[in-house]
This record gives sequence, structure tokens and C-alpha cells, in this order.
Amino acid sequence: MLATFRPTAVRSLFARRCAVAALAALIGATGFGVAAPARAEGQIRIADQFGVVYLLLDVARDQQFIEKEGHKQGLDIKVDWVRVSGGAAVNDALLSGAVDVAAAGVGPLLTIWDRTRGRQNVKGVASLGNLPYYLVSNNPNVRTIADFTDKDRIAVPAVNVSVQSRVLQLAAAKRWGDKDYNRLDKYTQAIPHPDATAAIIAGGTEITGHFANPPFQEQELAGNPKAHIVLNSYDVLGGPSSATVLYATEKFRDANPRTYRAFVDALADAARFVTQNPEAAADIYIRVNQSKIDRNLLLKVIRNPEVQFKIAPQNTFVLAQFMYRVGAIKNEPKSWKGYFFDDPATAAGS
Repeated sequence: MLATFRPTAVRSLFARRCAVAALAALIGATGFGVAAPARAEGQIRIADQFGVVYLLLDVARDQQFIEKEGHKQGLDIKVDWVRVSGGAAVNDALLSGAVDVAAAGVGPLLTIWDRTRGRQNVKGVASLGNLPYYLVSNNPNVRTIADFTDKDRIAVPAVNVSVQSRVLQLAAAKRWGDKDYNRLDKYTQAIPHPDATAAIIAGGTEITGHFANPPFQEQELAGNPKAHIVLNSYDVLGGPSSATVLYATEKFRDANPRTYRAFVDALADAARFVTQNPEAAADIYIRVNQSKIDRNLLLKVIRNPEVQFKIAPQNTFVLAQFMYRVGAIKNEPKSWKGYFFDDPATAAGS
């Protein structure tokens, strides 16, 4: 009989609720959708998550690129960093006014863009780069998504919201048709990446699959001889894609044009830094995250030819079209520009 992993999931949900409540309390928010008080230029609160997909933020933080770009705009910018797990929690924090910029997958962006049209008008700011996401399983009998059964559970950061959850739905739609796009949802469970990785490596729990991101997926493949790739997000989306992005409310962007400009420019600085200095970037990741990851494994991830660190979003519209087609979002985006702010730095997106 398989051991369960439910206690971790319960703790994760409780932690998420407590974290969001605490953040909301800090600024006196009274509920979702309630506008936070106007904030003066020179302040920015950023919510990020776990994994190498957030490396540009780690580098910008460590090298103080936002503060340096702020000086060019005549600002002394105060930057606050908040770590949250899962796109649902990130969206909660943004809508409560607890953070100004959110970092999560394209799926959460599309969900909150659709939900806030005509109100907060949340849109994408930039990409954090193109990185493939792997659905990894430690069950030898699972070689394709069709092999999962009621005995399996697939860990994702947030059920029905995270980009991993949405890509899995798209993969199901491609295999069984749009009417069965949610066929695998009953097997998914919201668990933070570090906990899910530990479960895949250790084995012996009901968590037999994990739709992860770097470096957790690489740690699983290296840490358990039974671990293997079942699905690659690039294959589902038709090529390299920006799975993880940054987004903000229209109000924050309009009320803080110089802070916003400094933030986007700092991201571009970070992208150049990582591309030109992969070893230094690896050291920054380990230092900022207090990570115990093997440095050589981390460098392998950063230097992976499939990985591209750039801030212009790429290949996001496939997922947007799918989510509208199956009713996951009500508003139909005509192009990727519909859910991203217009900005010269991201003009070459898709």
C-alpha cells in the first residue's frame, strides 16, 4: 500500500493562506480586488518562487540591478522580495495588493489577465527566459501520460492554475481531444517543488509524477534511477517557450513609470549577465537561495542549449488559444500583445 503525501499538501495550503493573509495585513488590504493605496515612485515589491526559472530575479537582486537602474531614472528604489509557492498564491498576493510584480507561469498570467479585464487590468511585463519543463515519473509503468492511473498522483505547483497544470491539460487535449482536456486533473495535487522533488527521489509515496521546473527536474533524474521524463513542455507547445513570466497591474505601471522602466531594464541587465557569466550566475543562485544543489548540475541546467535567458516572451499564444478554446478563460486574446504591456524591450515577443 502506498504511503500518502497529503500532510505536506495540507501544510502547503495552510502556509499559502497564512503567507497571503500576512502580506495583505501589512498593507491593510481588505479583500481581493480592492485597490491598494497609491504608492510613491521608488518602491517595488516582487513575488518570486522556487527554481532556476527565477534566476534573472536572483541575479537582479544580488547585483542590485533594479537599484542601479533606478539611479539612472533619478530614483532611490526600495525593493522588497517575497517568496511564494504556486501561481494561485502569487495571484492572490497581487490581487490583494500585497505585491506589485508577480512571477509565475503563463497559465497564472492568463488566468489573472482574464479575471481582471476592465478592473485592475493585469498584464505581462516580461519573460524570465525559455526553459523546458519536464513531467518526471518514478513509476516504471508510466511512459506516456496515458499510463497514469488512480494509483498515481502528479505534483504541480497549483492545480488548474500553474503553467504545468495547463500544459498537462493541453497535452491531454492533444491526445484525447478538447472535450477530455481535464482528464488527468483528478491525478494532480498542489505541492511545492522542493517537497515534490523529495518525494520523487525517495519513492514510496503516492506522488509518482512531478511536473517540475529546473533544477528540480534535473535533481530528480539524477537522484532516482527510476526517474524518467514522461513529457517535455517544448514538445507540447511546439518549441521553445517562455513558461515563466512577470506581470503587474495597469495601475502600478501607470503610477510608477520610472520605477517600472528601471525594473524592466534591470531584467535585461540580468539576462545579459547570466548569458555572459554562467558560472557567476550559478554562484548567485546558490547564495541567494541558500541551495545545496550540486554546482555542476546547476551549471548543466544554465548551459543547456534548450535554455535561453531573454526577456521578450516567446511562444505563449498557443497556450492562450487553448485556454480560451476550452473555456478556462472567457476573453479571447487576439495575439500575445493582448495580455502583455506594450514595451520596446519585449516588442519581439510572441
